[in-house]
Amino acid sequence: MTVKTQKSGKGSPREGSRLVCQNKKAYHDYEILETFEAGMVLLGTEVKSLRDGRANLKDSYAKVRKGEVFLYGMHISPYTHATYDNHDPERVRKLLLHNHEIKRVLGKTQEKGFALIPLKIYFSKGLAKVELALARGKKDYDKRESIKKKDERREMERMRKER
Repeated sequence: MTVKTQKSGKGSPREGSRLVCQNKKAYHDYEILETFEAGMVLLGTEVKSLRDGRANLKDSYAKVRKGEVFLYGMHISPYTHATYDNHDPERVRKLLLHNHEIKRVLGKTQEKGFALIPLKIYFSKGLAKVELALARGKKDYDKRESIKKKDERREMERMRKER
């Protein structure tokens, strides 16, 4: 397992945190506007599977329902050493956010074109956290434009290294 450390900042994994999984496709499909850090309500076998790195965020999303935020479509594989009391891999999981964050997210997601997308799952100080992003979907021409910009940036870096 790899240890990922980043500078401290609001919404980013803290110093000494360990990355479990990342939603790389979200950066391609969505324009990220704002990020939030949320805790997750998990079962014991889910935590053990996360520590093994057995999770997938592909096609997952978050939704506000009755004043609480829930995560849908996230897959956490069943724990291999569990007996009869294993968890459902695709169950809906409750996220823990402050009330002012929930109200902000609720207001934004009700606008047309906005979505709440999980970007990564990581452990911070022994607790499982998820980084949520308030995002707007990209059109096909936006995706092509961002790929072109990335290629140009990579080419500039390559030329800079050669000199």
